Amino acid sequence: MQNQNNLSEYRSGDESKRYNLMDGATGEGLQVIRELEEQRKISADLSMPLEERLEAYEDIFDSEVGDTSLVRARNIEREVSLRQIYLKFEGGNPTGTQKDRIAFAQAMDALRRGYDTITMATCGNYGVAMALAASFAGLQCRICIPQNYHTSRIKEMNELGAEIVRVAGDYERAVTVSQALAQEKELYDANPGGENTVTQLRAYGQIAYEIYDELRDAPLAVAVPVSNGTTLAGIYRGFLSLYRRGKTSRIPRIIAGSSFRKNPIVQAFHKNIPKCEDLNPEQIRETSVNEPLINWHAIDGDIALEAIRLTNGWAADASDKTMLSYSKLIREKEGLQVLPAATAGLIALMEQHQKEPLSGDRYVVMLTGRKS
Repeated sequence: MQNQNNLSEYRSGDESKRYNLMDGATGEGLQVIRELEEQRKISADLSMPLEERLEAYEDIFDSEVGDTSLVRARNIEREVSLRQIYLKFEGGNPTGTQKDRIAFAQAMDALRRGYDTITMATCGNYGVAMALAASFAGLQCRICIPQNYHTSRIKEMNELGAEIVRVAGDYERAVTVSQALAQEKELYDANPGGENTVTQLRAYGQIAYEIYDELRDAPLAVAVPVSNGTTLAGIYRGFLSLYRRGKTSRIPRIIAGSSFRKNPIVQAFHKNIPKCEDLNPEQIRETSVNEPLINWHAIDGDIALEAIRLTNGWAADASDKTMLSYSKLIREKEGLQVLPAATAGLIALMEQHQKEPLSGDRYVVMLTGRKS
């Protein structure tokens, strides 16, 4: 879907302090609604029995979310002199990112538990995913967005019926406000780091199962872009479960990539400290490239950091310039349109290979968002 960047109705405050963030992945969310209208009529119908609504919703979830492509990047292999690189392209989800996985899982959980409204904070992509998931479930969706953040995806959130709540401050402040709303008004809290973290980790764990289904074993390493760390932690736990059940011969090395000096997980790894430490928010500058990655406080950072260390993995920074370059490389060599930030994991893998050539094996790279 092509988004219209008409955001004048949402703009207020000091023009110099606004962020016009093009974090916007693109997907086929509204098209999905049209194609699954019959199931949606049932799952969103408050007068229908809950069992029938859940059955219809599960059908939508199973048929449209996840099971994304895993393709071998033979052209990139030749470019970087490393064989058996596989790209796990999460842009195939309805709204164009891996966020659909946790959005639909939590909307289904909220429906099952009798909630009528979901709340969460976002700077763009997660908000669209949750708005879509909630619309299928017949749930209201209250999305908290930092006052000075302007993403082209707000239009999609509104089209899907979400209520936008503007919050003074940054993303972390928006999370705090959303959590308070959930507590005060008994709404379903879909923010990272809350009581539904297990649901989120389990949803992202399905990525590991999909990789196993394709490769029939775990790869040597999985490289993932990180922000809060939830996606990475979920993938690790998925592979841990597979290994404990005897399905795989190993647990892959977990590799994290994020924006240069703007992520607590990567910084904690580089400093060799036991836990993530908050960064100084005043020293962090969002750009149209790095915004999906940066955090001064990584909500699930300690879980992600532990996964990296337990698997003998590593973490690395990626500059805006390098992410743009790798996005172009993927487009030209493999024909995939990905958000530059989605390449941070690949960059972490490649920079290590340049320092010390990696052994011949299989490597999986997560590409988390599609670009139009």
